[in-house]
Amino acid sequence: MSGGLLVAGTTSDAGKSVVTAGICRWLVRRGVKVAPFKAQNMSLNSFVTREGAEIGRAQAMQAQAARVEPTALMNPVLLKPGGDRSSQVVLMGKPVGEMSARGYHGGRQEALFSTVVDCLEQLRSTYDAVICEGAGSPAEINLRRTDIVNMGVARAARFPVVVVGDIDRGGVFASFFGTTALLAAEDQSLIAGYLVNKFRGDVSLLEPGLEMLRDLTGRPTYGVLPFAHGLGIDEEDGLRVSLRGTVRESAVAPPHGEDVLRVAVCAVPLMSNFTDVDALAAEPGVVVRFVDRAEELSDADLVVVPGTRGTVKALAWLRERGLADALARRAAEGRPVLGICGGYQVLGEHIEDEVESRAGRVEGLGLLPVRIRFDREKTLARPVGEALGAPVEGYEIHHGVADVFGGEAFVSDDRGHGLDGCRVGAVWGTHWHGALESDAFRRRFLAEVARAAGRRFVPAPDTAFAALREEQLDRLGDLVEEHADTDALLRLIESGAPPGLPFIAPGAPAVPGSRR
Repeated sequence: MSGGLLVAGTTSDAGKSVVTAGICRWLVRRGVKVAPFKAQNMSLNSFVTREGAEIGRAQAMQAQAARVEPTALMNPVLLKPGGDRSSQVVLMGKPVGEMSARGYHGGRQEALFSTVVDCLEQLRSTYDAVICEGAGSPAEINLRRTDIVNMGVARAARFPVVVVGDIDRGGVFASFFGTTALLAAEDQSLIAGYLVNKFRGDVSLLEPGLEMLRDLTGRPTYGVLPFAHGLGIDEEDGLRVSLRGTVRESAVAPPHGEDVLRVAVCAVPLMSNFTDVDALAAEPGVVVRFVDRAEELSDADLVVVPGTRGTVKALAWLRERGLADALARRAAEGRPVLGICGGYQVLGEHIEDEVESRAGRVEGLGLLPVRIRFDREKTLARPVGEALGAPVEGYEIHHGVADVFGGEAFVSDDRGHGLDGCRVGAVWGTHWHGALESDAFRRRFLAEVARAAGRRFVPAPDTAFAALREEQLDRLGDLVEEHADTDALLRLIESGAPPGLPFIAPGAPAVPGSRR
Protein backbone atom coordinates (compact mmCIF):
# COMPACT_ATOMS: atom_id res chain seq x y z
CA MET A 1 0.00 0.00 0.00
CA SER A 2 2.76 2.49 1.06
CA GLY A 3 0.13 5.03 2.05
CA GLY A 4 -0.60 7.16 5.04
CA LEU A 5 -2.72 9.71 6.83
CA LEU A 6 -2.25 12.56 9.29
CA VAL A 7 -4.77 12.74 12.13
CA ALA A 8 -4.92 16.39 13.22
CA GLY A 9 -7.20 17.98 15.81
CA THR A 10 -9.08 21.21 16.33
CA THR A 11 -7.53 21.43 19.83
CA SER A 12 -5.31 19.57 22.22
CA ASP A 13 -7.11 16.58 23.77
CA ALA A 14 -9.59 16.37 20.89
CA GLY A 15 -8.93 12.64 20.71
CA LYS A 16 -6.09 12.44 18.18
CA SER A 17 -4.17 9.79 20.14
CA VAL A 18 -7.07 7.40 20.58
CA VAL A 19 -8.36 7.92 17.03
CA THR A 20 -4.87 7.17 15.68
CA ALA A 21 -4.74 4.03 17.84
CA GLY A 22 -8.23 3.02 16.68
CA ILE A 23 -7.28 3.41 13.02
CA CYS A 24 -4.11 1.37 13.61
CA ARG A 25 -6.07 -1.45 15.27
CA TRP A 26 -8.74 -1.40 12.54
CA LEU A 27 -6.10 -1.58 9.80
CA VAL A 28 -4.03 -4.35 11.37
CA ARG A 29 -7.18 -6.44 11.77
CA ARG A 30 -7.64 -6.05 8.01
CA GLY A 31 -4.16 -7.46 7.46
CA VAL A 32 -2.46 -4.10 6.81
CA LYS A 33 1.06 -3.74 8.20
CA VAL A 34 0.76 -0.35 9.88
CA ALA A 35 2.88 1.87 12.12
CA PRO A 36 2.05 4.99 14.17
CA PHE A 37 4.11 8.17 13.99
CA LYS A 38 4.22 11.43 15.90
CA ALA A 39 7.04 13.72 14.85
CA GLN A 40 7.06 15.81 18.01
CA ASN A 41 5.31 15.01 21.25
CA MET A 42 5.10 17.15 24.40
CA SER A 43 4.34 14.78 27.23
CA LEU A 44 5.39 13.78 30.73
CA ASN A 45 4.14 10.24 30.14
CA SER A 46 6.89 8.33 28.37
CA PHE A 47 8.04 4.77 27.74
CA VAL A 48 11.32 2.97 27.09
CA THR A 49 11.65 0.84 23.97
CA ARG A 50 13.59 -2.42 23.91
CA GLU A 51 16.59 -0.65 22.40
CA GLY A 52 16.61 1.78 25.34
CA ALA A 53 15.00 4.81 23.65
CA GLU A 54 12.52 7.09 25.42
CA ILE A 55 9.36 7.91 23.46
CA GLY A 56 5.88 9.19 24.27
CA ARG A 57 3.75 6.60 26.01
CA ALA A 58 0.89 7.34 23.61
CA GLN A 59 3.05 6.21 20.69
CA ALA A 60 3.94 3.01 22.57
CA MET A 61 0.21 2.43 23.05
CA GLN A 62 -0.43 3.09 19.35
CA ALA A 63 2.32 0.62 18.42
CA GLN A 64 0.58 -1.96 20.59
CA ALA A 65 -2.65 -1.16 18.76
CA ALA A 66 -0.80 -1.80 15.49
CA ARG A 67 0.72 -5.01 16.97
CA VAL A 68 4.28 -3.87 16.33
CA GLU A 69 7.25 -3.19 18.60
CA PRO A 70 7.60 0.53 19.45
CA THR A 71 10.80 2.24 18.30
CA ALA A 72 12.30 5.72 18.42
CA LEU A 73 11.38 6.14 14.74
CA MET A 74 7.75 6.47 15.82
CA ASN A 75 8.42 9.54 18.00
CA PRO A 76 11.75 11.14 17.06
CA VAL A 77 11.24 14.31 19.14
CA LEU A 78 9.87 14.22 22.69
CA LEU A 79 9.58 17.37 24.81
CA LYS A 80 9.30 16.84 28.58
CA PRO A 81 8.19 20.06 30.31
CA GLY A 82 10.17 21.15 33.34
CA GLY A 83 8.08 24.28 33.88
CA ASP A 84 5.99 26.80 31.96
CA ARG A 85 8.81 27.93 29.67
CA SER A 86 11.33 25.12 29.27
CA SER A 87 11.47 21.45 28.39
CA GLN A 88 13.96 18.65 28.15
CA VAL A 89 14.45 17.78 24.48
CA VAL A 90 14.67 14.05 23.79
CA LEU A 91 15.93 13.29 20.29
CA MET A 92 15.72 9.76 18.91
CA GLY A 93 15.12 8.48 22.42
CA LYS A 94 18.03 10.25 24.15
CA PRO A 95 18.04 13.58 26.05
CA VAL A 96 20.04 16.32 24.34
CA GLY A 97 19.46 19.18 26.79
CA GLU A 98 17.01 21.68 28.26
CA MET A 99 15.62 24.42 26.04
CA SER A 100 13.26 27.35 26.41
CA ALA A 101 10.17 27.50 24.23
CA ARG A 102 11.55 30.60 22.51
CA GLY A 103 14.87 28.89 21.81
CA TYR A 104 13.19 25.77 20.49
CA HIS A 105 10.80 27.60 18.16
CA GLY A 106 13.52 30.10 17.28
CA GLY A 107 15.58 27.68 15.26
CA ARG A 108 16.14 24.28 16.88
CA GLN A 109 12.77 22.96 15.77
CA GLU A 110 13.44 23.63 12.10
CA ALA A 111 16.85 21.95 12.39
CA LEU A 112 15.14 18.76 13.57
CA PHE A 113 12.85 18.55 10.56
CA SER A 114 15.31 16.50 8.47
CA THR A 115 15.41 13.91 11.28
CA VAL A 116 11.61 13.81 11.36
CA VAL A 117 11.35 13.32 7.58
CA ASP A 118 14.05 10.64 7.62
CA CYS A 119 12.25 8.67 10.36
CA LEU A 120 8.95 8.89 8.52
CA GLU A 121 10.55 7.68 5.28
CA GLN A 122 12.14 4.73 7.08
CA LEU A 123 8.73 3.73 8.43
CA ARG A 124 7.13 4.15 5.00
CA SER A 125 9.74 1.84 3.47
CA THR A 126 8.92 -0.85 6.05
CA TYR A 127 5.15 -0.64 6.52
CA ASP A 128 2.12 -0.68 4.24
CA ALA A 129 0.74 2.44 5.93
CA VAL A 130 1.85 5.04 8.45
CA ILE A 131 -0.80 6.80 10.55
CA CYS A 132 0.61 10.09 11.82
CA GLU A 133 -0.71 12.01 14.79
CA GLY A 134 -0.53 15.77 14.86
CA ALA A 135 -0.10 17.93 17.96
CA GLY A 136 -2.39 20.61 19.34
CA SER A 137 -4.03 22.23 16.33
CA PRO A 138 -2.67 22.79 12.81
CA ALA A 139 -4.23 26.27 12.96
CA GLU A 140 -1.67 27.59 15.45
CA ILE A 141 -0.63 30.13 12.84
CA ASN A 142 1.94 31.77 15.12
CA LEU A 143 3.94 28.51 14.98
CA ARG A 144 3.37 27.50 11.35
CA ARG A 145 6.81 28.61 10.15
CA THR A 146 8.52 26.13 12.47
CA ASP A 147 5.88 23.39 12.35
CA ILE A 148 7.33 19.88 12.13
CA VAL A 149 4.39 17.88 13.45
CA ASN A 150 1.19 19.02 11.71
CA MET A 151 0.96 20.47 8.21
CA GLY A 152 4.75 20.45 7.87
CA VAL A 153 4.69 16.67 8.04
CA ALA A 154 1.64 16.43 5.78
CA ARG A 155 3.32 18.58 3.13
CA ALA A 156 6.60 16.68 3.30
CA ALA A 157 4.90 13.29 2.99
CA ARG A 158 2.05 14.49 0.73
CA PHE A 159 -0.36 12.86 3.18
CA PRO A 160 -4.07 13.70 3.35
CA VAL A 161 -5.27 15.09 6.69
CA VAL A 162 -8.37 14.25 8.70
CA VAL A 163 -9.22 16.77 11.43
CA VAL A 164 -10.73 15.40 14.67
CA GLY A 165 -13.06 17.57 16.75
CA ASP A 166 -14.37 16.93 20.27
CA ILE A 167 -18.07 17.69 20.07
CA ASP A 168 -18.45 17.13 23.82
CA ARG A 169 -16.70 20.50 24.32
CA GLY A 170 -19.16 22.30 22.04
CA GLY A 171 -18.51 24.47 19.00
CA VAL A 172 -17.29 21.64 16.82
CA PHE A 173 -18.63 23.07 13.52
CA ALA A 174 -16.98 26.44 14.13
CA SER A 175 -13.79 24.62 15.11
CA PHE A 176 -13.75 22.55 11.91
CA PHE A 177 -14.48 25.55 9.70
CA GLY A 178 -12.15 27.91 11.51
CA THR A 179 -9.28 25.42 11.60
CA THR A 180 -9.51 24.93 7.84
CA ALA A 181 -10.06 28.60 6.98
CA LEU A 182 -6.98 29.75 8.92
CA LEU A 183 -4.63 27.54 6.91
CA ALA A 184 -2.72 28.65 3.84
CA ALA A 185 -4.07 27.46 0.50
CA GLU A 186 -1.44 24.73 0.09
CA ASP A 187 -2.14 23.38 3.57
CA GLN A 188 -5.90 23.58 3.01
CA SER A 189 -5.52 21.43 -0.10
CA LEU A 190 -4.36 18.58 2.15
CA ILE A 191 -7.38 18.70 4.48
CA ALA A 192 -9.50 15.79 3.28
CA GLY A 193 -12.28 16.09 5.83
CA TYR A 194 -13.38 15.76 9.42
CA LEU A 195 -14.10 13.22 12.14
CA VAL A 196 -16.45 14.02 15.02
CA ASN A 197 -15.39 12.53 18.35
CA LYS A 198 -17.21 11.95 21.68
CA PHE A 199 -20.77 12.39 20.38
CA ARG A 200 -23.70 11.69 22.70
CA GLY A 201 -27.24 11.27 21.42
CA ASP A 202 -29.07 10.76 18.13
CA VAL A 203 -26.73 11.11 15.12
CA SER A 204 -29.65 12.03 12.87
CA LEU A 205 -29.90 15.36 14.72
CA LEU A 206 -26.29 16.09 13.77
CA GLU A 207 -26.58 15.23 10.09
CA PRO A 208 -27.98 18.59 8.85
CA GLY A 209 -24.95 20.32 10.38
CA LEU A 210 -22.60 17.86 8.69
CA GLU A 211 -24.26 18.57 5.35
CA MET A 212 -23.93 22.33 5.84
CA LEU A 213 -20.27 21.85 6.82
CA ARG A 214 -19.70 20.00 3.56
CA ASP A 215 -21.44 22.75 1.59
CA LEU A 216 -19.26 25.37 3.29
CA THR A 217 -15.93 23.58 3.02
CA GLY A 218 -16.33 21.10 0.18
CA ARG A 219 -15.12 18.40 2.57
CA PRO A 220 -16.93 15.35 3.98
CA THR A 221 -17.12 14.11 7.54
CA TYR A 222 -15.64 10.61 7.72
CA GLY A 223 -17.53 9.51 10.80
CA VAL A 224 -19.15 10.35 14.11
CA LEU A 225 -17.55 8.41 16.95
CA PRO A 226 -19.74 8.01 20.05
CA PHE A 227 -18.62 8.95 23.54
CA ALA A 228 -17.05 5.80 24.99
CA HIS A 229 -16.80 5.36 28.76
CA GLY A 230 -14.01 3.53 30.56
CA LEU A 231 -11.51 3.21 27.75
CA GLY A 232 -8.62 3.62 30.20
CA ILE A 233 -6.16 4.31 27.39
CA ASP A 234 -2.88 6.08 28.17
CA GLU A 235 -3.19 9.85 28.32
CA GLU A 236 -0.36 12.06 27.16
CA ASP A 237 -0.34 14.64 29.86
CA GLY A 238 -0.68 14.56 33.62
CA LEU A 239 -0.60 18.33 34.02
CA ARG A 240 -4.34 18.75 33.77
CA VAL A 241 -4.88 15.96 36.31
CA SER A 242 -2.67 17.76 38.81
CA LEU A 243 -4.61 21.04 38.66
CA ARG A 244 -5.93 22.03 42.06
CA GLY A 245 -9.42 20.75 42.66
CA THR A 246 -9.27 18.21 39.85
CA VAL A 247 -9.85 14.63 40.94
CA ARG A 248 -9.59 11.79 38.49
CA GLU A 249 -11.26 8.75 40.01
CA SER A 250 -11.39 5.30 38.52
CA ALA A 251 -14.52 3.35 37.73
CA VAL A 252 -14.68 0.34 40.03
CA ALA A 253 -15.81 -3.20 39.36
CA PRO A 254 -17.40 -5.02 42.32
CA PRO A 255 -14.78 -6.41 44.73
CA HIS A 256 -13.77 -10.05 44.56
CA GLY A 257 -13.77 -10.26 48.36
CA GLU A 258 -15.76 -8.54 51.10
CA ASP A 259 -14.13 -5.14 50.98
CA VAL A 260 -12.76 -2.45 48.67
CA LEU A 261 -9.29 -0.93 48.71
CA ARG A 262 -8.86 2.84 48.43
CA VAL A 263 -5.77 4.25 46.70
CA ALA A 264 -4.92 7.96 46.83
CA VAL A 265 -2.37 9.28 44.33
CA CYS A 266 -0.68 12.57 45.23
CA ALA A 267 -1.12 14.80 42.17
CA VAL A 268 2.37 16.31 42.40
CA PRO A 269 3.55 19.09 40.06
CA LEU A 270 4.97 17.93 36.71
CA MET A 271 3.52 14.49 37.39
CA SER A 272 4.91 11.92 34.98
CA ASN A 273 3.86 8.40 34.09
CA PHE A 274 0.76 8.52 36.25
CA THR A 275 -0.35 5.59 34.08
CA ASP A 276 1.59 3.45 36.59
CA VAL A 277 -1.59 3.21 38.67
CA ASP A 278 -3.82 2.12 35.77
CA ALA A 279 -3.15 -1.51 36.65
CA LEU A 280 -4.41 -0.86 40.18
CA ALA A 281 -7.55 0.80 38.83
CA ALA A 282 -8.17 -2.27 36.64
CA GLU A 283 -8.48 -4.50 39.72
CA PRO A 284 -12.04 -5.25 40.90
CA GLY A 285 -12.69 -3.45 44.16
CA VAL A 286 -9.78 -1.01 43.93
CA VAL A 287 -10.71 2.69 43.88
CA VAL A 288 -8.00 5.02 42.58
CA ARG A 289 -8.27 8.78 42.90
CA PHE A 290 -5.85 11.69 42.43
CA VAL A 291 -5.73 14.08 45.37
CA ASP A 292 -4.00 17.32 46.37
CA ARG A 293 -5.01 17.88 50.03
CA ALA A 294 -3.75 16.20 53.20
CA GLU A 295 -7.23 15.40 54.49
CA GLU A 296 -7.88 13.29 51.39
CA LEU A 297 -5.27 10.79 52.58
CA SER A 298 -7.12 9.98 55.80
CA ASP A 299 -9.32 7.21 54.41
CA ALA A 300 -6.78 5.85 51.92
CA ASP A 301 -5.51 2.32 52.36
CA LEU A 302 -2.55 3.04 50.09
CA VAL A 303 -0.99 6.36 49.15
CA VAL A 304 1.08 6.52 45.96
CA VAL A 305 3.59 9.29 45.34
CA PRO A 306 4.04 9.06 41.55
CA GLY A 307 6.82 10.04 39.19
CA THR A 308 7.58 13.67 38.43
CA ARG A 309 9.85 15.74 36.20
CA GLY A 310 10.42 18.08 39.15
CA THR A 311 11.44 16.03 42.19
CA VAL A 312 12.54 19.01 44.31
CA LYS A 313 9.48 21.01 43.27
CA ALA A 314 7.25 18.06 44.19
CA LEU A 315 8.93 17.79 47.58
CA ALA A 316 8.26 21.47 48.31
CA TRP A 317 4.66 21.06 47.14
CA LEU A 318 4.10 18.09 49.49
CA ARG A 319 5.37 20.17 52.40
CA GLU A 320 3.38 23.27 51.51
CA ARG A 321 0.11 21.35 51.42
CA GLY A 322 0.69 19.32 54.57
CA LEU A 323 0.94 16.11 52.59
CA ALA A 324 4.52 15.52 53.76
CA ASP A 325 3.41 15.47 57.40
CA ALA A 326 0.49 13.21 56.53
CA LEU A 327 2.85 10.76 54.79
CA ALA A 328 5.16 10.77 57.83
CA ARG A 329 2.23 10.00 60.13
CA ARG A 330 1.16 7.14 57.86
CA ALA A 331 4.64 5.65 57.93
CA ALA A 332 4.80 5.89 61.73
CA GLU A 333 1.43 4.14 61.98
CA GLY A 334 2.47 1.34 59.60
CA ARG A 335 -0.01 2.43 56.91
CA PRO A 336 1.09 1.70 53.31
CA VAL A 337 2.91 4.25 51.14
CA LEU A 338 4.41 3.58 47.69
CA GLY A 339 6.81 5.94 45.93
CA ILE A 340 7.55 5.45 42.22
CA CYS A 341 10.58 7.04 40.53
CA GLY A 342 10.50 10.73 41.59
CA GLY A 343 8.03 9.70 44.30
CA TYR A 344 10.58 7.17 45.56
CA GLN A 345 13.26 9.86 45.60
CA VAL A 346 11.26 12.26 47.81
CA LEU A 347 10.78 9.50 50.41
CA GLY A 348 14.54 9.28 50.98
CA GLU A 349 16.82 11.16 53.37
CA HIS A 350 18.18 13.76 51.00
CA ILE A 351 18.60 14.67 47.34
CA GLU A 352 21.72 16.10 45.69
CA ASP A 353 20.44 17.82 42.55
CA GLU A 354 22.70 19.85 40.27
CA VAL A 355 20.91 18.63 37.14
CA GLU A 356 17.12 18.98 37.24
CA SER A 357 16.45 21.83 39.71
CA ARG A 358 20.12 22.70 40.46
CA ALA A 359 19.01 23.20 44.04
CA GLY A 360 21.98 21.33 45.49
CA ARG A 361 21.31 19.35 48.65
CA VAL A 362 17.64 19.17 49.67
CA GLU A 363 16.33 17.22 52.64
CA GLY A 364 13.84 14.49 51.77
CA LEU A 365 10.98 13.12 53.86
CA GLY A 366 13.27 10.60 55.57
CA LEU A 367 10.85 7.67 55.31
CA LEU A 368 13.38 5.40 53.58
CA PRO A 369 17.15 4.96 54.16
CA VAL A 370 18.00 6.21 50.68
CA ARG A 371 20.16 9.07 49.40
CA ILE A 372 19.66 10.37 45.87
CA ARG A 373 22.26 11.93 43.61
CA PHE A 374 21.20 13.30 40.23
CA ASP A 375 23.44 12.20 37.36
CA ARG A 376 23.62 14.06 34.05
CA GLU A 377 23.24 10.76 32.22
CA LYS A 378 19.65 9.55 32.17
CA THR A 379 18.97 5.91 33.04
CA LEU A 380 16.80 4.32 30.35
CA ALA A 381 16.25 0.59 30.78
CA ARG A 382 13.77 -2.30 30.58
CA PRO A 383 14.73 -4.44 33.62
CA VAL A 384 13.26 -7.69 34.92
CA GLY A 385 13.44 -9.20 38.38
CA GLU A 386 11.45 -10.63 41.26
CA ALA A 387 9.43 -8.97 44.02
CA LEU A 388 7.38 -10.58 46.79
CA GLY A 389 8.30 -13.94 45.24
CA ALA A 390 6.71 -13.10 41.88
CA PRO A 391 8.26 -12.13 38.52
CA VAL A 392 8.17 -8.42 37.74
CA GLU A 393 9.28 -6.25 34.85
CA GLY A 394 9.25 -2.53 34.29
CA TYR A 395 11.05 0.38 32.69
CA GLU A 396 13.35 3.05 34.11
CA ILE A 397 13.48 6.76 33.17
CA HIS A 398 15.42 8.83 35.69
CA HIS A 399 18.48 10.96 36.39
CA GLY A 400 18.48 10.14 40.10
CA VAL A 401 20.91 7.48 41.37
CA ALA A 402 19.90 5.85 44.65
CA ASP A 403 22.34 4.91 47.41
CA VAL A 404 20.41 2.49 49.65
CA PHE A 405 21.90 1.81 53.08
CA GLY A 406 19.16 -0.10 54.88
CA GLY A 407 15.79 -1.78 54.63
CA GLU A 408 14.97 -4.50 52.12
CA ALA A 409 15.30 -4.36 48.35
CA PHE A 410 12.06 -3.74 46.48
CA VAL A 411 13.12 -5.87 43.48
CA SER A 412 15.76 -8.63 43.45
CA ASP A 413 17.31 -10.94 40.89
CA ASP A 414 16.78 -14.71 40.88
CA ARG A 415 19.60 -15.10 43.41
CA GLY A 416 18.10 -12.70 45.91
CA HIS A 417 20.49 -9.84 45.18
CA GLY A 418 18.84 -6.43 45.29
CA LEU A 419 18.23 -4.78 41.93
CA ASP A 420 16.20 -1.71 42.82
CA GLY A 421 14.27 0.16 45.44
CA CYS A 422 13.78 -0.12 49.15
CA ARG A 423 11.19 -1.21 51.69
CA VAL A 424 10.91 -0.38 55.37
CA GLY A 425 7.77 -1.67 57.04
CA ALA A 426 4.78 -0.52 55.00
CA VAL A 427 6.76 2.06 52.99
CA TRP A 428 7.96 0.96 49.55
CA GLY A 429 9.95 2.80 46.91
CA THR A 430 11.12 1.89 43.41
CA HIS A 431 12.48 3.53 40.28
CA TRP A 432 10.63 1.00 38.12
CA HIS A 433 7.64 2.26 36.17
CA GLY A 434 5.13 -0.33 35.01
CA ALA A 435 5.93 -2.85 37.75
CA LEU A 436 2.28 -3.03 38.81
CA GLU A 437 1.37 -4.34 35.35
CA SER A 438 2.99 -7.67 36.37
CA ASP A 439 -0.14 -9.55 37.45
CA ALA A 440 1.22 -11.96 40.08
CA PHE A 441 3.31 -9.27 41.76
CA ARG A 442 0.40 -6.81 41.77
CA ARG A 443 -1.87 -9.34 43.51
CA ARG A 444 0.71 -10.08 46.20
CA PHE A 445 1.41 -6.39 46.71
CA LEU A 446 -2.29 -5.59 47.08
CA ALA A 447 -2.72 -8.48 49.52
CA GLU A 448 0.07 -7.01 51.67
CA VAL A 449 -1.50 -3.56 51.47
CA ALA A 450 -4.87 -4.99 52.52
CA ARG A 451 -3.32 -6.76 55.53
CA ALA A 452 -1.48 -3.61 56.64
CA ALA A 453 -4.63 -1.52 56.16
CA GLY A 454 -6.83 -4.02 58.01
CA ARG A 455 -9.08 -4.50 54.98
CA ARG A 456 -10.87 -7.73 54.07
CA PHE A 457 -9.90 -7.19 50.47
CA VAL A 458 -8.96 -10.15 48.29
CA PRO A 459 -7.29 -9.53 44.90
CA ALA A 460 -9.14 -11.17 42.01
CA PRO A 461 -7.19 -14.26 40.89
CA ASP A 462 -7.67 -13.74 37.17
CA THR A 463 -7.16 -10.04 36.37
CA ALA A 464 -4.76 -9.96 33.41
CA PHE A 465 -3.75 -6.37 32.70
CA ALA A 466 -2.25 -7.08 29.26
CA ALA A 467 -5.46 -8.80 28.17
CA LEU A 468 -7.55 -5.89 29.45
CA ARG A 469 -5.37 -3.49 27.47
CA GLU A 470 -5.91 -5.58 24.34
CA GLU A 471 -9.67 -5.45 24.91
CA GLN A 472 -9.51 -1.66 25.21
CA LEU A 473 -7.54 -1.37 21.97
CA ASP A 474 -10.04 -3.63 20.24
CA ARG A 475 -12.81 -1.31 21.46
CA LEU A 476 -11.02 1.56 19.74
CA GLY A 477 -10.78 -0.47 16.55
CA ASP A 478 -14.49 -1.27 16.84
CA LEU A 479 -15.37 2.42 17.20
CA VAL A 480 -13.60 3.20 13.92
CA GLU A 481 -14.96 0.15 12.12
CA GLU A 482 -18.56 0.67 13.23
CA HIS A 483 -18.88 4.46 13.16
CA ALA A 484 -16.49 5.75 10.49
CA ASP A 485 -16.72 5.53 6.71
CA THR A 486 -13.96 2.93 6.56
CA ASP A 487 -14.18 2.46 2.78
CA ALA A 488 -13.54 6.17 2.25
CA LEU A 489 -10.79 6.19 4.91
CA LEU A 490 -9.07 3.23 3.28
CA ARG A 491 -9.14 4.95 -0.13
CA LEU A 492 -7.69 8.04 1.49
CA ILE A 493 -4.88 6.10 3.19
CA GLU A 494 -4.11 4.09 0.05
CA SER A 495 -3.89 7.19 -2.10
CA GLY A 496 -1.09 8.72 -0.06
CA ALA A 497 -1.70 11.94 -2.01
CA PRO A 498 -3.53 15.20 -1.24
CA PRO A 499 -7.17 15.36 -2.32
CA GLY A 500 -6.63 18.83 -3.85
CA LEU A 501 -9.74 20.33 -2.30
CA PRO A 502 -10.61 24.04 -2.68
CA PHE A 503 -9.43 26.99 -0.66
CA ILE A 504 -11.82 28.47 1.93
CA ALA A 505 -11.73 32.26 2.06
CA PRO A 506 -11.89 33.63 5.62
CA GLY A 507 -15.19 35.37 6.29
CA ALA A 508 -17.30 32.90 4.29
CA PRO A 509 -21.02 32.97 5.16
CA ALA A 510 -22.11 31.03 8.20
CA VAL A 511 -24.67 29.01 6.21
CA PRO A 512 -25.10 28.57 2.46
CA GLY A 513 -26.80 31.60 0.91
CA SER A 514 -26.65 33.82 4.00
CA ARG A 515 -25.59 37.47 3.83
CA ARG A 516 -22.51 38.74 5.60
